[in-house]
Amino acid sequence: MGFHPFTLVLSIALIGAGIAGAYIQADPVMGAAFVAPGFLLLLSVRVARQWERAVVLRLGRFHHLKGPGAFWLIPFLDTVAFWVDGRTIATTFNAEQTLTRDTVPMDVDAVLFWRVVDARKAALEVEYYQDAIVWAAQTALRDVIGKSELARMLSDREDVDVVLKEIIDARTEPWGIEVVAVEIRDVQIPQALQDAMSMQAQAEKERQARVILADSERQIAEMFRESAKSYQDSPVALHLRAMNVLLEGMRNNATVVIVPSSAVETMGLGGQAMKELAERMGALPPGGVSALPPKSG
Repeated sequence: MGFHPFTLVLSIALIGAGIAGAYIQADPVMGAAFVAPGFLLLLSVRVARQWERAVVLRLGRFHHLKGPGAFWLIPFLDTVAFWVDGRTIATTFNAEQTLTRDTVPMDVDAVLFWRVVDARKAALEVEYYQDAIVWAAQTALRDVIGKSELARMLSDREDVDVVLKEIIDARTEPWGIEVVAVEIRDVQIPQALQDAMSMQAQAEKERQARVILADSERQIAEMFRESAKSYQDSPVALHLRAMNVLLEGMRNNATVVIVPSSAVETMGLGGQAMKELAERMGALPPGGVSALPPKSG
């Protein structure tokens, strides 16, 4: 079973420190000769965490990538120029007071998810790649807003996200950076325009309601017309319907209903029976309307 490099170095350093301590007591010069190599040995060890990659330069030139875990450096020759994080990183960016294609100013907030896939390019091809990707995302967002109309920015956010991802990914690919996703978080427009859009939406809803009401009335009129045709072809059905309406009105209405005798007579069928029924229910006095006492002058 082998030793971890860092454990091996630490063990050698401790042994060297013990030997150096013994020699320092006996001979300071020999003690310093043991201490100096041990000190240099400790300086040559680096440890990269699981998500880190170390960009190692030798005499100013790129040598190799190291990590994760422990690795060795040649003192005074090798240097770690950059520690690159390989995890997915979320970066927020925005575009303020940017005009859309239909000249509407808006503020847009978005978030960018990205990760480094080539640590060498990220370290050597661009200076401060974290800042560069933010600037690339902001300029891409402004370009997309300038080419889009307000309605698209408000309703088609998913399509805008896809376009943004493609643009930013194309710009950052030479830097060894991959764009995972872009999401627009918020779109803000002037308050006056918000009020105007709200009034427009309310007017549209009211217009739709009026159209629906008019269509309903048209359908009811069509039904009445069809019903009238049925009653026109069958007078008996019309008389029965009239009697039924009158009877239901007498049953459900608590007030006195005055029905002229001429109206009952025009029903023809069952007129006498209707008179008697009305008299029993108190709607007509005996003898019909003619029996009512005359009004006082």
